[in-house]
Amino acid sequence: MGDLLFFFLENMALIIALMYLAIKTKEAVLLDWTDPIRQRLIISAFFGFLTFSIMYNPFHFEGMRLDLREVPLFFISYVGGWQYGVISAILPMSFRAYLGGPTVVIGIIQSIILPIIIGSLFHDRKKAYQFFGIVDIKKMMTAFVVYEAIKSVWMIVATPVNLLIAIGMFMFASAAVFSMALILNSENRMLLLRKELEFYSNQDAMTQLPNIRFFKNTVGKLIDRELPMAIIMLDVDYFKIYNDTHGHQKGDAVLRSVAQILKDSTRKEDQVARYGGEEFICCLHAPRNEEEAAEMAERIRKNIQEFRFEGEEHQPEGVLTVSVGMSFTTGGTGLEEMIEEADQSLYQSKRQGRNRVTVFPGIMVESNEKVHS
Repeated sequence: MGDLLFFFLENMALIIALMYLAIKTKEAVLLDWTDPIRQRLIISAFFGFLTFSIMYNPFHFEGMRLDLREVPLFFISYVGGWQYGVISAILPMSFRAYLGGPTVVIGIIQSIILPIIIGSLFHDRKKAYQFFGIVDIKKMMTAFVVYEAIKSVWMIVATPVNLLIAIGMFMFASAAVFSMALILNSENRMLLLRKELEFYSNQDAMTQLPNIRFFKNTVGKLIDRELPMAIIMLDVDYFKIYNDTHGHQKGDAVLRSVAQILKDSTRKEDQVARYGGEEFICCLHAPRNEEEAAEMAERIRKNIQEFRFEGEEHQPEGVLTVSVGMSFTTGGTGLEEMIEEADQSLYQSKRQGRNRVTVFPGIMVESNEKVHS
């Protein structure tokens, strides 16, 4: 009996070690997990190999091959669903059929097919990206106890396995399933925390736009491709007056609205960010020419002017507006140089009366729009 318990302990250690190794390998290799078919095949292949490894050197007991093969098959079926379970079962089922013996059929049903069925029945079908979420360990262990109860009674009734062996298998199998869930949850919590930290390090908390650091990193990669590009900088006119009149909370609401207008006024391939304070910056990706880029900048200015901001009638012009500066390149100009050119053009717009677009090196974009009052 001592040898049997030690064997199950080795099985449990093998399961935990390979599970941990797979998690760390996933981090190092950085596989493409966005493709659902590839994800299913890779994960299922690993769990099939894990199950096969457990079965390769079993404990022989009165013609039976005892091991904890049900653990990975139940786990993947519970977390991923029946499709993952079925694919994972191909290798271990083929191996068990190849070995043959008087208990081959009952062994396949009890320790390969049954854990897949029970795990799949308790699988949460509404949860997307199951392998990257947090496993409900309480629910999982409840499902596993249901499976083990059915299997244990079946084995005691239909095979030479006695109650003591069945209890030992249940304890070690439960510990192994529990450990697998802990490893997966620990890894996914770290992943979620890392993504959250990355998000907040790259985003402006108030406007939910990317910050200037993220903007420069992203646009810098586009610069290297030497494509036509325009950098637009804009500044909310008389924003200090608005803040002093209405308070900082209303001022923050204005900045959030401007951020949303910028997102709505640009294309998917363009980049928008908060530069700082009441200043924003945009990168127009591959416009056909300078005239098209200037038209897009003018459209942004016009959309902000036409938006009805609360209390804007108290602004000096009776409406809340922005001043805009733009720099354009057909390729080969550095990002910092373009930002400097757009910034110079922005301040020229302000010196010339605000609420207008200036294209470097000082070309005013004419607009027939009148400020509403």
